[in-house]
Amino acid sequence: MTVPARIRNFSIIAHIDHGKSTLADRLLEATGTISRRDMQAQVMDSMELERERGITIKAKAVRMDYTDPEGGRWLLNLVDTPGHVDFSYEVSRALAACEGALLVVDATQGVQAQTLANAALARQVGLKVVPVINKIDLPSADVDGTAEQIFDVLKILEDPILISAKSGRGIDEVLQAVVRDIPPPAGSPSSPLSALIFDSSYSSFRGVILLVRVVDGVLRKGMKLRFFSTGTEAVVEEAGVLKPRQVPAESLSAGEAGYLVCGIRDIHSVRVGDTVMEAARPLPKALPGYRDAKPVVFAGIFPINQADYQALSAALDKLSLEDSSFDCSPETSLALGFGYRLGFLGLLHMDIVKERLQREFDLDLIVTAPNVVYRVQTQDGAWRTIDNPAKFPAHGDVKAVEEPYVLLIIVLPMEHQEAVLSLIKDRRGVHRGIEYLSPTRMLIRYELPLAEMVVNFYDRLKSVSKGYASLDYHPLGLRESDMVKLEVLIHAEPVDALSQIVHRSKAQDVGRRLCGKLKELIDRQNFEVAIQARVGGKIIARETLGARRKDVLAKCYGGDITRKKKLLSKQKEGKRRAKLLGQVEVPQEAFLAALKIDEDQH
Repeated sequence: MTVPARIRNFSIIAHIDHGKSTLADRLLEATGTISRRDMQAQVMDSMELERERGITIKAKAVRMDYTDPEGGRWLLNLVDTPGHVDFSYEVSRALAACEGALLVVDATQGVQAQTLANAALARQVGLKVVPVINKIDLPSADVDGTAEQIFDVLKILEDPILISAKSGRGIDEVLQAVVRDIPPPAGSPSSPLSALIFDSSYSSFRGVILLVRVVDGVLRKGMKLRFFSTGTEAVVEEAGVLKPRQVPAESLSAGEAGYLVCGIRDIHSVRVGDTVMEAARPLPKALPGYRDAKPVVFAGIFPINQADYQALSAALDKLSLEDSSFDCSPETSLALGFGYRLGFLGLLHMDIVKERLQREFDLDLIVTAPNVVYRVQTQDGAWRTIDNPAKFPAHGDVKAVEEPYVLLIIVLPMEHQEAVLSLIKDRRGVHRGIEYLSPTRMLIRYELPLAEMVVNFYDRLKSVSKGYASLDYHPLGLRESDMVKLEVLIHAEPVDALSQIVHRSKAQDVGRRLCGKLKELIDRQNFEVAIQARVGGKIIARETLGARRKDVLAKCYGGDITRKKKLLSKQKEGKRRAKLLGQVEVPQEAFLAALKIDEDQH
């Protein structure tokens, strides 16, 4: 059992691509946690999707044994965190299990938007922040300028540690700073057991696997536990530490982090953020858990084959154990059948959840166009929350509509100022302030409707700034806006899955583009098909899909003209009857057309 004074729990936080995972690799190597033979780049990013995209999606924990130059032995628990703005919830969960954080800043890029956000997050939970400047060996590195920004912008007074995570330079200084500057955990092994669940996953063979940080007491194999919020009781079958593979141990004591297997098969009986206690010595109150994640983007997810609905339901249950930040409720669509309405923290988060469902659970899915949550006041004065365009009230019932706004913080080089400001202006942005971080870099603040940000804004920002602009955003609440429901009618039938809520000034343009796109995607029928966009009972755009033409005169050669007229009038009558009775099959690609419209538009 390690005494708490010899334990250090810390996290690595940074903007995306500033070298968090590479620094974690070097720390694992320097402490001998992983042998050189087993070493691979981004060893903490174990998910196939993480390695493929070069980003960290899940927070990871690993235990390292470190011997300092004086011979003192220390136990270091490291939590690696994501850097993308969509995964700030994962960052907040990781920080709650630590006492300190290494704040990594790229010497070639300086302080970025997410650096500011993560530093503020760490300070909010009272962590000791240790500044580290990475990539100092690159020719374009500006070490002095970056150190100045850390002092001026982040208000961190300590001298940063200079490292090159790729080559391993400065890693010993980082380890010594962790031991010297980060405080030990405050818990006592003699107190009643209290532990915080900071992550979980599901194994087909072992059931639910919990990652816990023990705050007080000792957690032993064979101990009977109780989960505070659900009241579930279970016996510890196995406890252990992550190195980074699971290594069984007899116990986990105060200040340590590790994993826990209790043979729990019902995934609803435990949840991330809950408190674990001993059944024989229950606690009077729970540990401060996590704030609930607030989804900002909603989309419908439907199986292409309706026979896969139960498989989708089971997959979402298992995935919610690993990623508790998405919201989920059943939904039915006339066009797409049974599915689920999911709430995400952002567009990348939506993309990752969809990819994981398709890869890990072998599902063929269709995802509807993403939208945000609106508040609508009806004529009787009542307010309703709308997270699905299909539930938007009829135009005559709407008195007022409120949409969510966010505060954008963008850090960019000055030469891209005009292109970025033009992009924000197109998206109905409201200017709030400008700061100059250095002679070449600036920080701008804008208020922007969230609906304008969720589709393609991040990609467009990267495109117009040649990849140099970085983004962070914070919710500001709801504001009144002139929003309308744009409906798509195919052969006079509304298609609920293609409905969108748009600003009135953009409705006609979006409607026209959507109709044009659908005309290309829908197969010709035996009759003429009208594709229309409607706002408030008024048709604002229309495309006509011509009938499939069969040459009925091919067999008619010679003879009187009346024979040909008779055949043509018979075909005309047949088409008229088909038009009355006909139904149009909408292909799956059409539901993705709504997503593409915005990309073409900007």
